[in-house]
Amino acid sequence: MLLNASGCLDASTAPDVARSLDAFVTKTVTPLPREGNPPVRIAETEVGMVNSIGLANPGLEAFLADHVPRLAELGVPLWVSVGGFSADEYAASCAALDARAAVTTLELNLSCPNVDEAPESAAQIVAACRAATTKPLYAKLAATGDLAELARAVADAGADGLSLVNTLRGLTLDERSLRPPLARGVGGLSGPALKPVSLAAVWVCRRATALPIVGMGGVASGRDALELLAVGAHAVALGTVLFADPHAPARVRAELAAELSAHGFAAPADAVGAAHDRVLAASV
Repeated sequence: MLLNASGCLDASTAPDVARSLDAFVTKTVTPLPREGNPPVRIAETEVGMVNSIGLANPGLEAFLADHVPRLAELGVPLWVSVGGFSADEYAASCAALDARAAVTTLELNLSCPNVDEAPESAAQIVAACRAATTKPLYAKLAATGDLAELARAVADAGADGLSLVNTLRGLTLDERSLRPPLARGVGGLSGPALKPVSLAAVWVCRRATALPIVGMGGVASGRDALELLAVGAHAVALGTVLFADPHAPARVRAELAAELSAHGFAAPADAVGAAHDRVLAASV
């Protein structure tokens, strides 16, 4: 299954690209509207980009009234990324979204580096949301701290899956001024530099839980997608690559099919966890 990473594709301006995915993931929605951080909010680096968008969004009420009906017309499953600044805010949004048949899955953004985090733990937020909705809940985590312990904690709290990984804090400097180009200085690093981090995160969480995993971070080719499947992802999301190559979904699908065939896999599902199986086989 191929998705977009939240915030990396605007379905209103690129509906055909959104329709080429197996599911579309929205930008993160918060209870109240947010203008986001002041510009400049995106800067390129040699290894990807850093952004400091700050969860700019129209707020839950406008999202439900204006955006969900239009997104439902895409004809692909709709995942809504949910954000907030307390467990109660996350849960209230999940409760409101629970009644919308067009929304198939909720992804809890528990790791945005560009806003203040909720005081509750990730597990507490998941538990509150689990009590508020019957829809599948995916916990989006950053590759920080004891990720295996965190994965087990959100699984025990009721998460149905994991999204790995979110951006990591990063900073770049302007070549001439030697000052950060982003207004906030530090932002979230994404792109090719994130791929080894995402591979390690999926590897660790695959061994820690049985939850399905959406792997993301630095995916730009079919080979990248294959490697995420091999370390344990059940689905793959495209992020930064979509800014430069809006036709990446079709290209990555074709490249992945070729990679699977070259490695003797009949289908993507056959490659899931292959890296673990081979490590175990080699150690016997």
